[in-house]
Amino acid sequence: MHKPNRRHFLAATGAAISVPTLIPSSAFGANDRLNVGHIGVSGRAGALLQYDLTLEQTGLTHVVALCDIDQRRLAQAAKNLPDVASYFDYREMFQRKDIDAVMIGTPDHLHSVQTVHACESGKHVYVEKPSSVTIQEGNAMIAAARKHNRVVQVGSQARSAQPAHQACTYIRNGMLGQVKKVTCWHTLNPTARPNPDTPPPSERFWDMWQGPLRWRPHNTNFYPGKFRFIMESGGGVIRDRGAHVFSIIRWCMDADDQQPVSIEAKGTPPKQGLFDCPVEMEVVYTFKDPDWQVVWSQPGEHRGSGGFGMVFHGDKDELVVCRDGTRIAADEKARNFKVPAGGVEVYRMDKHADYNVNHVEDWVQAIRTGRKPCMHIQAGHNAATMCIIGNLAYLLGRKLQWDGKKQCFVGDAHANRLLGTPQRHPYHL
Repeated sequence: MHKPNRRHFLAATGAAISVPTLIPSSAFGANDRLNVGHIGVSGRAGALLQYDLTLEQTGLTHVVALCDIDQRRLAQAAKNLPDVASYFDYREMFQRKDIDAVMIGTPDHLHSVQTVHACESGKHVYVEKPSSVTIQEGNAMIAAARKHNRVVQVGSQARSAQPAHQACTYIRNGMLGQVKKVTCWHTLNPTARPNPDTPPPSERFWDMWQGPLRWRPHNTNFYPGKFRFIMESGGGVIRDRGAHVFSIIRWCMDADDQQPVSIEAKGTPPKQGLFDCPVEMEVVYTFKDPDWQVVWSQPGEHRGSGGFGMVFHGDKDELVVCRDGTRIAADEKARNFKVPAGGVEVYRMDKHADYNVNHVEDWVQAIRTGRKPCMHIQAGHNAATMCIIGNLAYLLGRKLQWDGKKQCFVGDAHANRLLGTPQRHPYHL
């Protein structure tokens, strides 16, 4: 009987195979490779596994463990990778000392807890965006990475894609003049009809899927991916796609460390169903020193291709960036721009045809060299902060003043109580 292997897994899933290259020696696992464990094996997590297996062909990484709370999906992934250990509980996987790093592709509400536990276990982390669902969680992730000296990369992979890089280079070199405003458009949040609670599937551990969330009966309107339209677990497209969009805006504006000082939001709540994110929404973020604004709008004024994007408005010109700067080419003027002598050169990992693989390798090389990855946890948290406080401004229905250094709202005790939420035992920070 034919026994499947990594190359057959990649071929079956359509992932590209990179040509092996020579790499310098390192202190990582067997054969000088980074031993990696994966939390999640389907959906976006399955894509991360494909990217890592593609990178494995270069000799940089080695997939040694898989974990998923769905027994059926885990068994299928294990069948395709028979030499890789399988785990139902990620905490058991973290006990292995030979695992150097983990890649986390679980739902948003599990990102922070699993990242903190990974850092405490001595493992570097690649975690999907948004980095967290509360400010408290994001700050805990930053603290854990610093305390345990771990490299944490957030999966805002547009920073490793050519179109976003071209747009960033064009803007950073002053081709738009002074940018005072960035406007965003996006399709509406969906609504859902009321759906009765049902027993969870026998192969899925519902309690562990909920993790730190308050316990509630199983409902199919939570997945696959539907959790994104429930405020406590997803927060709508502003926290999903918005994490990508705000990442690119902050990168292009060279504002990874800048925080908004005020937030105003309005929206139209759904009339029924489990989904509670606003159908239509507008959020205005105001920054100071330098002064500029970001306006997130659903639906907003649609510009260019794709269901979402952003427009940088400068005093000389404007630039449209469709989607998040990944799959749709940059405007011709940005594509053809050549950096002048002494101009701003913007970093991008570009060894592979797939920008997702580039983003993973950027993380691996950061671990090997000790530098920061292109979307390190502080930058990831700052992008997620915009998503989180935008939702809070909508929920509270009033203008909020934000102190980025203290990570709290100014003079608003009620709003500050919403910066964190209780977490269930044992799935807590």
